Amino acid sequence: MIKLEDLKPNKGAVKKVVRVGRGRSSGCGKTSSRGNNGEGQRSGRSAKRGFEGGQMPAFRRLPKLKGFNNVFALNTSAVNVSVLDKIDAEEITLSVLIEKGKVHPKTEILRILGSGEITKKVNVKANYASPNAIEKIEKAGGKVEII
Repeated sequence: MIKLEDLKPNKGAVKKVVRVGRGRSSGCGKTSSRGNNGEGQRSGRSAKRGFEGGQMPAFRRLPKLKGFNNVFALNTSAVNVSVLDKIDAEEITLSVLIEKGKVHPKTEILRILGSGEITKKVNVKANYASPNAIEKIEKAGGKVEII
Protein backbone atom coordinates (compact mmCIF):
# COMPACT_ATOMS: atom_id res chain seq x y z
CA MET A 1 0.00 0.00 0.00
CA ILE A 2 1.32 3.45 -0.97
CA LYS A 3 1.44 6.08 1.74
CA LEU A 4 1.71 9.84 1.33
CA GLU A 5 5.18 9.85 2.85
CA ASP A 6 6.37 7.28 0.29
CA LEU A 7 5.65 9.57 -2.70
CA LYS A 8 8.67 11.19 -4.33
CA PRO A 9 9.48 12.64 -7.75
CA ASN A 10 11.14 10.56 -10.46
CA LYS A 11 14.90 10.25 -10.49
CA GLY A 12 16.44 13.34 -12.14
CA ALA A 13 13.20 15.35 -12.08
CA VAL A 14 14.31 17.62 -9.24
CA LYS A 15 17.64 19.44 -9.35
CA LYS A 16 19.35 20.60 -6.18
CA VAL A 17 19.35 24.41 -5.96
CA VAL A 18 22.90 25.79 -5.97
CA ARG A 19 23.33 28.38 -3.23
CA VAL A 20 25.87 30.85 -4.58
CA GLY A 21 28.09 33.09 -2.49
CA ARG A 22 28.22 30.87 0.59
CA GLY A 23 31.99 30.49 0.95
CA ARG A 24 34.68 28.47 -0.78
CA SER A 25 33.49 25.09 0.38
CA SER A 26 30.16 25.48 -1.44
CA GLY A 27 32.01 25.51 -4.79
CA CYS A 28 30.28 28.78 -5.69
CA GLY A 29 31.97 31.21 -3.32
CA LYS A 30 33.97 34.40 -3.98
CA THR A 31 32.58 35.52 -7.35
CA SER A 32 29.37 33.46 -7.02
CA SER A 33 29.74 31.92 -10.50
CA ARG A 34 29.75 35.37 -12.17
CA GLY A 35 33.33 35.22 -13.45
CA ASN A 36 35.71 38.09 -12.75
CA ASN A 37 35.16 41.85 -12.84
CA GLY A 38 33.08 43.57 -15.50
CA GLU A 39 29.55 44.52 -16.42
CA GLY A 40 28.19 41.00 -16.00
CA GLN A 41 29.45 40.87 -12.41
CA ARG A 42 27.41 43.90 -11.29
CA SER A 43 23.90 43.73 -9.95
CA GLY A 44 21.13 45.11 -12.13
CA ARG A 45 23.12 44.38 -15.26
CA SER A 46 21.02 44.09 -18.38
CA ALA A 47 22.27 44.67 -21.89
CA LYS A 48 19.79 45.83 -24.52
CA ARG A 49 18.25 43.22 -26.78
CA GLY A 50 20.62 42.63 -29.67
CA PHE A 51 23.60 44.25 -27.88
CA GLU A 52 26.83 42.62 -29.06
CA GLY A 53 29.37 44.26 -26.78
CA GLY A 54 29.80 47.39 -28.87
CA GLN A 55 30.24 45.53 -32.15
CA MET A 56 27.86 46.76 -34.87
CA PRO A 57 24.78 44.64 -34.11
CA ALA A 58 23.25 42.32 -36.68
CA PHE A 59 20.02 44.31 -36.95
CA ARG A 60 22.04 47.31 -38.13
CA ARG A 61 24.41 45.33 -40.37
CA LEU A 62 21.83 43.32 -42.28
CA PRO A 63 19.90 46.16 -43.97
CA LYS A 64 23.13 47.08 -45.74
CA LEU A 65 22.82 43.88 -47.76
CA LYS A 66 21.11 44.71 -51.03
CA GLY A 67 18.16 42.32 -51.11
CA PHE A 68 18.08 39.00 -52.92
CA ASN A 69 17.08 37.48 -56.24
CA ASN A 70 13.95 35.38 -56.21
CA VAL A 71 14.94 32.31 -58.22
CA PHE A 72 11.28 31.39 -58.78
CA ALA A 73 10.22 34.77 -60.22
CA LEU A 74 9.25 34.80 -63.89
CA ASN A 75 10.49 37.57 -66.17
CA THR A 76 7.50 39.66 -67.19
CA SER A 77 7.14 42.32 -69.86
CA ALA A 78 4.25 44.71 -70.30
CA VAL A 79 3.38 46.01 -73.77
CA ASN A 80 0.86 48.75 -74.49
CA VAL A 81 -1.72 48.61 -77.26
CA SER A 82 -0.01 51.57 -78.97
CA VAL A 83 3.13 49.43 -79.44
CA LEU A 84 1.09 46.62 -81.04
CA ASP A 85 -0.23 49.11 -83.58
CA LYS A 86 3.32 49.70 -84.91
CA ILE A 87 4.08 46.00 -85.51
CA ASP A 88 3.51 44.55 -89.00
CA ALA A 89 2.11 41.10 -88.18
CA GLU A 90 -1.28 39.39 -88.35
CA GLU A 91 -0.69 37.45 -85.15
CA ILE A 92 1.28 38.94 -82.27
CA THR A 93 2.90 36.55 -79.79
CA LEU A 94 5.76 36.79 -77.34
CA SER A 95 8.21 35.36 -79.90
CA VAL A 96 7.20 38.03 -82.48
CA LEU A 97 7.72 40.83 -79.94
CA ILE A 98 11.15 39.44 -78.98
CA GLU A 99 12.10 39.20 -82.66
CA LYS A 100 11.06 42.83 -83.27
CA GLY A 101 13.00 43.97 -80.18
CA LYS A 102 9.95 45.29 -78.31
CA VAL A 103 10.50 43.10 -75.22
CA HIS A 104 13.55 41.64 -73.48
CA PRO A 105 14.75 38.29 -74.92
CA LYS A 106 14.50 36.59 -71.49
CA THR A 107 10.81 37.50 -71.09
CA GLU A 108 8.61 34.56 -70.05
CA ILE A 109 5.24 36.25 -69.40
CA LEU A 110 3.61 38.79 -71.69
CA ARG A 111 1.12 41.34 -70.38
CA ILE A 112 -0.90 43.56 -72.72
CA LEU A 113 -1.95 46.92 -71.28
CA GLY A 114 -4.46 49.41 -72.67
CA SER A 115 -2.49 52.64 -72.98
CA GLY A 116 -2.72 54.29 -76.42
CA GLU A 117 -4.83 53.48 -79.47
CA ILE A 118 -4.85 50.65 -82.01
CA THR A 119 -6.23 50.87 -85.54
CA LYS A 120 -5.10 47.55 -87.05
CA LYS A 121 -6.88 44.22 -86.88
CA VAL A 122 -4.51 41.88 -84.99
CA ASN A 123 -4.77 38.58 -83.16
CA VAL A 124 -2.86 38.72 -79.87
CA LYS A 125 -1.72 35.75 -77.77
CA ALA A 126 -0.60 36.77 -74.27
CA ASN A 127 -0.56 35.50 -70.70
CA TYR A 128 -2.56 38.47 -69.48
CA ALA A 129 -4.47 41.37 -71.03
CA SER A 130 -6.17 44.20 -69.19
CA PRO A 131 -9.92 44.65 -69.79
CA ASN A 132 -9.19 48.05 -71.40
CA ALA A 133 -6.68 46.47 -73.83
CA ILE A 134 -9.08 43.67 -74.78
CA GLU A 135 -11.82 46.20 -75.47
CA LYS A 136 -9.57 48.34 -77.73
CA ILE A 137 -8.22 45.36 -79.71
CA GLU A 138 -11.70 43.89 -80.28
CA LYS A 139 -13.04 47.33 -81.24
CA ALA A 140 -10.36 47.46 -83.99
CA GLY A 141 -11.58 44.03 -85.25
CA GLY A 142 -8.87 41.94 -83.61
CA LYS A 143 -8.96 39.07 -81.15
CA VAL A 144 -7.20 38.43 -77.80
CA GLU A 145 -6.33 34.92 -76.70
CA ILE A 146 -5.17 34.37 -73.12
CA ILE A 147 -2.67 31.49 -72.97
